[in-house]
Amino acid sequence: MRSSLRVGHVLTAVALAAGLVVAPAHAADPPPAAAPRTSVRVDNPYVGVRAYVNPEWSTRAAAEPGGAAVAGQPTGVWLDRIASIHGSNGRMGLRAHLDEALRQRAGVVQLVLYDLPGRDCGRLSTNGELDASELPRYKQEFVDPIAAILADPAYARLRIVAVVEPNSLPFLVTHTAPRSWATWQCETVKANGAYTGGVAYALAKLGAIRNVYSYLDISHHGGIGWDEDRKPTLELLARTARSGGGLGAVHGFIANTADYSALREEFLVKTVINGQHIRQSRWVDWNPFVDELSFVDAFRAEAVAAGFDPRVGVLVDTSRNGWGGPNRPTGPGPETSVDTYVDTSRVDRRVRIYNWCNQTGTGLGERPVAAPRPNVDAYVWMKPPGESDGASIPLPIGDENHNRMCDPDYTGYPGASQYPTGAWRNAPPAGQWHSEQFRELLRNAHPPL
Repeated sequence: MRSSLRVGHVLTAVALAAGLVVAPAHAADPPPAAAPRTSVRVDNPYVGVRAYVNPEWSTRAAAEPGGAAVAGQPTGVWLDRIASIHGSNGRMGLRAHLDEALRQRAGVVQLVLYDLPGRDCGRLSTNGELDASELPRYKQEFVDPIAAILADPAYARLRIVAVVEPNSLPFLVTHTAPRSWATWQCETVKANGAYTGGVAYALAKLGAIRNVYSYLDISHHGGIGWDEDRKPTLELLARTARSGGGLGAVHGFIANTADYSALREEFLVKTVINGQHIRQSRWVDWNPFVDELSFVDAFRAEAVAAGFDPRVGVLVDTSRNGWGGPNRPTGPGPETSVDTYVDTSRVDRRVRIYNWCNQTGTGLGERPVAAPRPNVDAYVWMKPPGESDGASIPLPIGDENHNRMCDPDYTGYPGASQYPTGAWRNAPPAGQWHSEQFRELLRNAHPPL
């Protein structure tokens, strides 16, 4: 058994290797050349095309010292409330992003649908706008308008990568009974079918649009890596997909969305230290995986065995998992004990693998790139670097429901005095620009900028 301490978890032209080309257009560019009105379905939507660069994020990134080095990178566009579909508070709506993608002559646009009823049930509080009972609103006011826009023939030549509701289905496994960290919010949405019904509906609606490629979230190795979590999560994903147009409606999976788990722990080269397996260490905590690449390889193989398409691909969010800088290990640590060896060898420097909010010491990870290795469709920056995960202190009612995992002084969960949250102080509300963290991401980027 693993420890019960585990709690929930401007524009610059850039050419990227392996076929993912990012080349934002400029105001003086001529209109895009005539293109076919239909898109040929492809195995990997990232290969051979330019990825859309969100000008709103790019402008903020470029305004930071050194930010121009990454301001031309593609990032995900998050549709996190009904108002975001048409734009609000001066922000671009979905059509504006798609029109800009055409102007840039981009070939792939990355969207994140993130507004389930009772959203984020596994967190200490939910930040969603819809109540757990509002599945009809989710379908009619959120999914339907998105699908209608994406089905517009004007956008038929764009490949639309749609990440469907991260931090949702895995929570129905990890944060419901009999787990000791079950939440009443997750119990509620599991019982009323808000998550499974919402995701199935979104898959069915998006699956009817030929140029949309839907990816389901599979958390990360520190979220569902354990057999008791990973296998039930896969079963739940399969059941949900079958009720939402079939397994073929899922083009792939995405891991580490908006998280910090390292791609590979290159210095954990030994498995047994002084007679103890590294799984017995506090950090690994009986998890069969220590990094994301080993996890996604195994999960994908199990998904294919469960009936998903053998060509199913995986995305890995590398926006904040570089963990570079002067404190990055350069080799295996001392073998005085299994905990010492793991803690001094691991690249991921979080105190606990479940810490997720505005982590300090982080760096940009691998740059977005198509097909970096077999069965991985792309490394992506689905979470726009520099956007806060949540406010570090409670805010006035109406701004954001405060999540205590964003508070560096929070001690309300087991072991918190020994294993703090690792969150930044003075962080702004979720989605707002966090300049200090972005500058640290630049400094600690690995590979270095």
